[in-house]
Amino acid sequence: MAKRPKIDADLCTGCGVCVDECPNKALELVDDKAKLTHPDLCDGKGECAEVCPVECIAMIEE
Repeated sequence: MAKRPKIDADLCTGCGVCVDECPNKALELVDDKAKLTHPDLCDGKGECAEVCPVECIAMIEE
């Protein structure tokens, strides 16, 4: 099973660190919140979750 980021929009501050860190550009800021806009590009390694300063991203199995 592949892992994908699950983003808690209530906790997300929209800082964009995860968007900048994603090597595949799978995330974007939408309405000042991180969002997985290109799930097909996500490699599931979790770089985004590792750098999130508010820990609002969890890697879950799909």
